[in-house]
Amino acid sequence: MITKTVQYKPASGWLVNLDELSDMDSSDTVILVFGAPSFKAEAEVFLDLKRRFPKSIAFGCSTSGEIFSSHMSDDSLSLAIMKFKTTKIRSACVKIENMMQSFEVGSQIINELDKEDLRAVFVLSDGLLVNGSELLRGMNEVGHEKIITGGMAGDGLRFKETWVLKDGIPANGYVAALAFYGDDIRVGHGSMGGWNRFGPERVITKSKGNVVYEVDGRPALQLYKEYLGDRAAGLPATALLFPMQIFSQERSNDKLVRSVLAVDESNQSMTFAGDVPEGSHAQLMLANLNNLVEGASDAARKITDLPGSHSPSLTIAVSCFGRRLVLGERLDEELEAALDQLPADTKMVGFYSYGEFSPAGFTKKCELHNQTMTLTVISEVATG
Repeated sequence: MITKTVQYKPASGWLVNLDELSDMDSSDTVILVFGAPSFKAEAEVFLDLKRRFPKSIAFGCSTSGEIFSSHMSDDSLSLAIMKFKTTKIRSACVKIENMMQSFEVGSQIINELDKEDLRAVFVLSDGLLVNGSELLRGMNEVGHEKIITGGMAGDGLRFKETWVLKDGIPANGYVAALAFYGDDIRVGHGSMGGWNRFGPERVITKSKGNVVYEVDGRPALQLYKEYLGDRAAGLPATALLFPMQIFSQERSNDKLVRSVLAVDESNQSMTFAGDVPEGSHAQLMLANLNNLVEGASDAARKITDLPGSHSPSLTIAVSCFGRRLVLGERLDEELEAALDQLPADTKMVGFYSYGEFSPAGFTKKCELHNQTMTLTVISEVATG
């Protein structure tokens, strides 16, 4: 595998000469692009990539901040070009109109890509129209033995629209997946949070899918506003500072974190990025800056199937937008902490997201996470 990383900024253009990378164009090449939401209106940049790399698969999404090596940028593109030697790649892109279609879309995508030598899938979804839990449940039912990682596109504090690349051009309302085939591909993954629990443990007494109506028999939004105090005026954005951990008494070791995507004042409900089952236990969480940075380091230490020190690799970092809001000026510290635990020659790109996808718990099935640093490490090792 040959990997190159490139950054684009409107004021300066591409920071390397793309003409020098033209020999990387092939049917076994992926152009991975993470970009600011505003680039949807600047199609010329993406058309330029299609002209330069006509045989390659373009794959990417909008962000709440672009990761390039150990730094985060706004209003930029973070690009990784991966040319594989023996691994075969395919992509699929499916339209989604609303959250109720999430399971169906997940099933459709994995069915399009599934065949005997499928080893791993990297998924990018619209960040506002998708129930991440249901999307992954649909994928897991078909591809339950496959490694699935990825994340939900972002739009910063706006929560207006997100995009995913379709045929190389930004488009709203899509879920895209990139599949890797063969015995030589290696995909490692790790995910950790670093938030502290606070307040009493409560019970979700009324919910449907990813919409919570009552907690401990009280209107969910009313109770949540009591915790936020003056910050409630900034909902739903300020909810990213106070995520919720959910778990069942039967499987208390399998804890998941959920972030709020929307609130409904009329029925006092809260819509989360993934399912919050009725009857599950819940507890609010609060940031500890040092723990968040350490969580990024722990995510890298937990990665399965790390390549050898001399095998080129690409790390895709998907970190929750809530972490960005909390870490502030210490943001680069979590990226540096992750890189410090990875092979010295690894390259890293990624984005701040509305949700992260990674295997978790005893089942090892892919789950939706919020408020985590999630890492996917891709490498290729010749076995023949």
